[in-house]
Order: sequence, then structure tokens, then C-alpha cells
Amino acid sequence: MSSEAFRAGDRPVRISVQIAPQHLPIAELRDAAVHAEDLGVDMVMNWDHFYPLSGDPDGLHFEAWTQLAQWAEATERVELGPLVNCNSYRNPNLQADMARTVDHISGGRFVFGTGSGWAQRDYDEYGYPFGTVGSRLDALAHDLPIVRDRWTRLNPAPVRRIPILIGGAGEQKTLRIVAEHADIWHSFVAPDELGRKLDVLQRHAETVGRDVADIEIGNELRGADDAKAAALFDAGVRLFTIGVSGPEIDWAPVERWVRWRDAKNG
Repeated sequence: MSSEAFRAGDRPVRISVQIAPQHLPIAELRDAAVHAEDLGVDMVMNWDHFYPLSGDPDGLHFEAWTQLAQWAEATERVELGPLVNCNSYRNPNLQADMARTVDHISGGRFVFGTGSGWAQRDYDEYGYPFGTVGSRLDALAHDLPIVRDRWTRLNPAPVRRIPILIGGAGEQKTLRIVAEHADIWHSFVAPDELGRKLDVLQRHAETVGRDVADIEIGNELRGADDAKAAALFDAGVRLFTIGVSGPEIDWAPVERWVRWRDAKNG
């Protein structure tokens, strides 16, 4: 699969910052989102977990969706959303309503990033059935049409057609869900493996009657050098995500990759 099959060359490079909602007070996390916007990033995201994923496992941590509402009020330009919402934690109709509400708070800047979930501690501590990888993916496939249908029936409707971002790289189920529902596919797939994944995504898109060129390809830049970024770009990636976390956020990589984006976009 060449990147041209995804019309990647027609898309500008975009930079997203995932600010981990951990190890900082809520006011400082708000300030971090505003600062990321001031640095010129295109999107600000968090994650949907209940406990820190690095550092002290019982350290400071905040819930994703209420934090996104705070960010929607505090920012003016950036798109925002979860990377990614856990489909297991909330009824799909509720997910749709929450997304619509944050979309209105932000003035139409919300991106519905979602996935099937994986962090067992979240499930155990909050009383959700963990199931299996397969059962969680089946639930995501079942629930996404419900989310989309609810958006058509809410009053008021979302400000815009809310983009759907789906995370994950499983070839049998996840990429089939991506082909059917996603506007953005996010993964951590290495550059030398991305071509095969895009071939699989193309086949799934043909099966469901979807134009795969409509899907923006996203990947992770944390710890990447120029060579890896260039390889991801050549493979068709146009949305590049940088993860940052407290207690001391290092903004230098964000500033660096924003400059790289600007050079790429001319």
C-alpha cells in the first residue's frame, strides 16, 4: 500500500499533544492544555483511565471526560478529545451525549477518540467486567453505530459532524472497525510494519464499501528521531502525537515537532 492510496500527500501534517491526566493538580493540567495551544499544536488529548499509567501508580489522577469539558472551556482553537475513550466504562448513548455536550462547549472542536479498553486495574477497581480482548472489541463494534445514531437524534445536534478516532492495530477486528467508522486511525505501529497494516485496512474498507482515503493516519512521536518521523511520514502518517506528563512537563519536544510540522507544511 503506497501512501498515495490514502491521499496522504493532500493532507497537512498535524501535531497532537496527549497530556496525561496524572501527577498534577487539575488547575495545572488546565494550564498545560492552554500552553500546548499557545505553542501552536493542532490537537490536545488526554486518556481515559482512572489511575496513573507511569510513575506512582496511586498518584494524582483525574477523570477524562470532565477534564475535557474544562479544556473545552479554557481553549479557543485546538481540537480536543480522549486518546482514547474506553467504550466499556459508559453506555454508548451516554457517550454520544457527553461527546455532543463537549462539542458544544468547545464550539465544534471535539474529536471522539475511542477504543475497546485494556487496563485491568480500571475495570477491577471500578466494578466493570473485564471480559476478553475479543469481547471488548465486539462491544466496541456493537456500540459505535449506537453512538452515531444518537448523534442524529440529540437536541441540539452536535455543532459539527464529530470526527471519530479509533486507536489500535489488531488486523481482524480493530482495523475492520476502523474501516467502517473512523475518520482517524491512531496506532503505535512501527514504520516498517505500517505498510502491511494499511494493506489490511484497505481490504477491510473495500469489504464495507468505504473509501479508505478518507481516513487520516496517526502515530506516536514520543522518543522519535528525525529518521523515524520521516519514515512515518513517508508511510502516510499525517497526525503525529507527542505524549507529555507531569509532575514536570518537558515542552521542548513539543516545540521541536511543531517546528518540524511547519517545515513539512511549507
